[in-house]
Amino acid sequence: MAARGAGGAEAPRPAEDDGGDGNLEVSVVVCAYTEQRWEQTRAALESVLSQHPAPVEVLLVVDHNTDLAARARRELTGVTVLESDGAPGLSGARNKGLRAATQPVAVFLDDDAQARLGWLASLVEPYRFPDVDVVATGGSVHPWWPGLRPQWLPPEFDWVVGCSYRGLPESVGPVRNPIGANMSLRTGLALEVGGFDAAMGRVGTRPRGCEETELAIRLTASRPGSAVFYVPAAAVDHHVGQERLKIGYFLRRCWHEGQSKATVVRLAGASAGLERERRQVAVVIPEALLRDLRDFATGEVAGFIRFTVILAGLGTATAGYLAGRVRLAALLTGRRGLGQKPQAADAILDIANDGGGASGS
Repeated sequence: MAARGAGGAEAPRPAEDDGGDGNLEVSVVVCAYTEQRWEQTRAALESVLSQHPAPVEVLLVVDHNTDLAARARRELTGVTVLESDGAPGLSGARNKGLRAATQPVAVFLDDDAQARLGWLASLVEPYRFPDVDVVATGGSVHPWWPGLRPQWLPPEFDWVVGCSYRGLPESVGPVRNPIGANMSLRTGLALEVGGFDAAMGRVGTRPRGCEETELAIRLTASRPGSAVFYVPAAAVDHHVGQERLKIGYFLRRCWHEGQSKATVVRLAGASAGLERERRQVAVVIPEALLRDLRDFATGEVAGFIRFTVILAGLGTATAGYLAGRVRLAALLTGRRGLGQKPQAADAILDIANDGGGASGS
């Protein structure tokens, strides 16, 4: 039975049906911005091209780097190279890929991630689920450490390095939003609701995020009864740079996550914007704190370090969130005082451009 959208209308044909040549009706988009990741970018694209069934098209969107674009055109085969012409940053590059995609489903893979065999077929499988209007999917993202996993980093905070974390479902099921490094969207619907908000997301090395969260909320809100599905079997390995294994980066990332969540709440409301975070704080984090205290009690010093890091990360993210809310409210109040019509998206863009806190590096 075909999936139904809003009002009982039949949803678009599942993207997993092949286009007559055995390929999945999927456009895969990889966004890149620096030649420093060239080998990783090549590996990411090769992992996409080696999928079976393969996608109909693979797009590399280069974010305002003409040298990188020229090199990609010289050295890559089987890939269409595009240059982002919107606002600098990941959201602008993703929107370029979304607009260029010719297939019903657009899949996004980070330039420093490599897809495992079977990734693509698993990622788009939920679009075939009967009686479920799936508007987006996300897969699991496994950290590829430069050495051993740092003992101080709690697995509940692996989102800091862009990976799946403890607290996500362990089987296929609905979630609020996917992880941006490994996700898919219904192309037409994503464009219809406005794509990624350029006021959000990473610009260069500044560790902001949540653009996929805000878009996923808009996608489901646009089609009552629809869902985003998490598919653990759709797995990718994500390189974790040495620079991300420092406490300073951890705290900056937590701060920016709080700032980003403030913008999500402003645009989507607290109910949707903080749904997952409430569960983490109420259930997952207390369990982690008890676990690490038990580890410390049995003589594992790293347990106490993780306990401290959890509290520091939670406190920093909360402070970033509150600061973001205060600054946004002040900006909107100032605009009203000047007689300007308050536009939430414009206000958020001003905050994002201002940096919202310490810059990542």
